[in-house]
Amino acid sequence: MSDRKLALAAWENLFRAQHEIFAEMSTDFDGAELSAAEYDVLLTVTRCASYTARLREVTANMLISQPSVSRLVDRMVARGLLEKCPDPEDGRGSLVRATEAGRRAFRQLATAHGRSIAERMSALDDDELRTLTALTEKLRSR
Repeated sequence: MSDRKLALAAWENLFRAQHEIFAEMSTDFDGAELSAAEYDVLLTVTRCASYTARLREVTANMLISQPSVSRLVDRMVARGLLEKCPDPEDGRGSLVRATEAGRRAFRQLATAHGRSIAERMSALDDDELRTLTALTEKLRSR
């Protein structure tokens, strides 16, 4: 069992670092065609084969509730960023596919956002980045 005070201090530092970094990087979305949540949806969808994902996969990757994801996806469909259709393998589910407009908007923002992430993370060297990745994966898998 780890030291409780050390665990609390580590958690507080992790939480504050995430909050501060997220606040700084949220400016990447100021004036952009996509909101941070829309970007997150398209990040999941564009990583899938044929730019198509099950709605439940999108929901699992989001930090908002399933009804909120469904409403967000519906708004993105209305804006022409996504297409939505029934999942032929799951009668209750849906598939979402990034349209060309959605992929284009995602790529445009991803380039700038990726530079912003790399710049912020440059405070760590490659070994530290690998360690951070391993540690956060370990925390998430518990």
